Amino acid sequence: MAGTEPRVQYLAGFSCPLGGLAAGKPRVLCHEAEVFLSTGSEFVYVYDQEGGLLTAVYQFPDQVWHLQLLALRRALYVLCARRGIYCLSLEPPTRSASQTNEDNEDGELPSPVITVDPDACVLPDTTLCAFTVHDDILVALVQGPAQWKMQLFERPGPGEDRWPGGLVGEVELSTCTPPAGVPGKLTAPCFLPVLCCVSPPGSGVPSGHPQGCGGFMLEEALFGLLFGADATLLESPVILCGLPDGQLCCVVLKGLVTSRSAPGDPKALVKILHHLEEAIVFIGALKTEPQAGEAVESMPPCEDVYSDCLVALGHHGRTLAVKASWNKSGNLVPELREYLLPGPVLCAACGGGSRMYHSTPSDLCVVDLALEGTPLNSQHPQCGAPGGLPPMLCPASLSICSVLTLSVLSGTPAGGTELLALSAKGCLMTCRLDLNSERPGPTRMTTENAGRKIKELLSGIGNVSERVSFLKKAVNQRNKALTSLNEAMNVSCALLSSREGPPPVSCTTTTAWSRLQLQDVLMATCLLENSSDFSLDQGWTLCIQVLTSSSALDLDSAGSAVTYTIPVDRLSPGSQREVTLPLGPSESGVLDLPVTVNCTLFYSLREVVGGALAPSDPLEDPFLEEQPLDLLPEQEGICLPLSRHTVDMLQCLRFPSLVPPHGHVACPLAPAADLVDTFLETCRAPSSDLAGPAALRAKYLPPSIASIRVSAELLRAALEDSHSGVPLCSATLQWLLAENAALDIVRAQALSSVQGVAPDGTDIHLIIQEVAVTDLCLAGPIQAVEIQVESSSLADMCRIHHAIVGRMQGLQTRAPTSGCIPPTHVPQTMVMEQAARGSSPPDLRVQYLRQIHANHEALLREVQTLRDRLCTEDEAVSCATAQRLLQVYKQLRSPSLVLL
Repeated sequence: MAGTEPRVQYLAGFSCPLGGLAAGKPRVLCHEAEVFLSTGSEFVYVYDQEGGLLTAVYQFPDQVWHLQLLALRRALYVLCARRGIYCLSLEPPTRSASQTNEDNEDGELPSPVITVDPDACVLPDTTLCAFTVHDDILVALVQGPAQWKMQLFERPGPGEDRWPGGLVGEVELSTCTPPAGVPGKLTAPCFLPVLCCVSPPGSGVPSGHPQGCGGFMLEEALFGLLFGADATLLESPVILCGLPDGQLCCVVLKGLVTSRSAPGDPKALVKILHHLEEAIVFIGALKTEPQAGEAVESMPPCEDVYSDCLVALGHHGRTLAVKASWNKSGNLVPELREYLLPGPVLCAACGGGSRMYHSTPSDLCVVDLALEGTPLNSQHPQCGAPGGLPPMLCPASLSICSVLTLSVLSGTPAGGTELLALSAKGCLMTCRLDLNSERPGPTRMTTENAGRKIKELLSGIGNVSERVSFLKKAVNQRNKALTSLNEAMNVSCALLSSREGPPPVSCTTTTAWSRLQLQDVLMATCLLENSSDFSLDQGWTLCIQVLTSSSALDLDSAGSAVTYTIPVDRLSPGSQREVTLPLGPSESGVLDLPVTVNCTLFYSLREVVGGALAPSDPLEDPFLEEQPLDLLPEQEGICLPLSRHTVDMLQCLRFPSLVPPHGHVACPLAPAADLVDTFLETCRAPSSDLAGPAALRAKYLPPSIASIRVSAELLRAALEDSHSGVPLCSATLQWLLAENAALDIVRAQALSSVQGVAPDGTDIHLIIQEVAVTDLCLAGPIQAVEIQVESSSLADMCRIHHAIVGRMQGLQTRAPTSGCIPPTHVPQTMVMEQAARGSSPPDLRVQYLRQIHANHEALLREVQTLRDRLCTEDEAVSCATAQRLLQVYKQLRSPSLVLL
């Protein structure tokens, strides 16, 4: 292939960012000895091949996306991103104030940097993405929110006013999907659209199609078949447009110009020729059937060349070729073929003949679309094989990689071809190819070449297989994520909408005492049950939060919170999952009551969606660098509350005296002790007296007593269904101990009083009895039920009194609850139920009630005074104050009022 001159000659190097230049934006044009170059940055370089140096550098306000040269008018049109179209005169620039032409002592930059004046912008528009110039018409493609719009303007020249002739015509192209970005804000497309002008023979186009003019001429037969009779009769140029979504469409230029004077259907002006289903990156034309004696490959580009084949390339290598050929009936029809070339395609160019050059990240290839057959102008097409397109294309490697932009220069006298290319590293180079004018025939392949070719094919197959496996894995992950999200949505909607009836997913909590490591521990068992029609799989977690209250002996201490997270792994419909966890006591041996257990379902969006959106393919596409990197959801997940259960003193009481004789007697819970002390305690005789703090309080201090009185009629009406036939006092005790493990024994023995043990080992006595209240009603005594609590521990007495008042407050219609609610609330549920039954309250002594209320107000004020005095008095005086405070508390906890 090579002659005496080197095959590749490096001309100059240009600055590029770390990692190389990005594909899609660089451009290179050549006219005579001048090279016009853009690397995708804000600079446009003018390079002199003969002198081997830069002659000018133009600086624009933003990235340069496209160049087009009008050599006859010495004008260069430049599309600047988010700015518009600039027009520069190529006359030798004079030094002005806009040039940063300070003398360089080292001579590294012999050319001045010319800052382009804003007045050079002849068509300002922030949405322009592509343009082309034909004669006196400038065609621009504008990106809309959901559509592409083509606009025609009278061509402005250098130094002319902006918008000299105004808008000549416009039309909207097919609807497309806008690029991803911020809603309401246009984002630059990842692939720029491609525009070119196609002219018919004899259309009055000036002779010559210099490089960068953005157009070519087609033979009359192919032109008429593609664009119709109207374009042929009008001898009108046609604008071809390749869109990033793969559409290849055309607009007749004269039809668009005249549509303003004779408006009609705008959609009739746009014709979709084909859809490649991938971004179109190049549109060109080839001469596959040269006339007799014609050396098309060696024709200079300044001569008129009537091409007979239209080609369009997609980003991933899909290629469309269109040619006019004879069918079996002898009629002229368009022949369309799709080929698949190696990709991704970075750039492409067509020579003067039937060869097309295209670049990939790994190689520069050439393909030949010529096919031996009868010429198109044959008078007897049936006499030979019809001239058509080859059934397949075989790219030939030129062993040059990472070419980002390409331009075909004039052929050498020996019939070769010269390419001007810019690499990803910013190297400008020329490539001389010695391609014979004769058709290359099949060559004999040596064993070494065959082995190398087989290795290359196997390597390519391995790469494709690896990429397919990665893509399949990504598709499976996203399908699983979508399935999981759909089930999560269904579960969430079912839980949030189930206000009446049983919930589809529930979590119930029960408590029981257990012996662990020589210590009694209160254990909570949470039963998660899935009654819905959906499975709880990946991403679901059961969160159990245990909230303890502050210590009753230390009012300044704050409660603690512990959260347990249990992954839910494949909980199918109808399945259950049981979780057991300790509630106390703490390391100090104290169990602070009440304890609240909150159960919540948590669905992690990042666990499910994050894995599906993470890139799984290590082979990066060069065009993916502009895509958004973080697509993960901002929210961590969703929380669905299931239940809230409060564990109070009534649930934690134990009754050793009620256990059957042969049953196991649980030892009272005591603070953690040393092993030696524990051993000595077990060896002590049964008759030995205990000397602990609880025993001393029980022996020498009077018990603390609190009582609550409730109307017997009110309790009987609330408990008659669940405890029918049971004495009222026994029914009340069973209701209070409904969530205690000793309920069955209390129900079997019909007890109305019981002796229990608190978690710290203190005795607690519950007494339920009927009393007659004689001071409240004028008509006579009121029958009431008195619930009396006795304990030697003031703290335990307060806890159980608090739990009883909570039962009164939380009493529902014929159904007990475990909610512990502050005792300051009035049990309105029982009163409302009694009113609904038609019962009227008795005639009360209002003056007596007012006196009791005043006495309570006075006691509360005395409590505040005594507590304030304890903070200021010394230890000797504060003892009497504390005793008086305990007496006042006792009076407050034994009121003379009755819940009616």
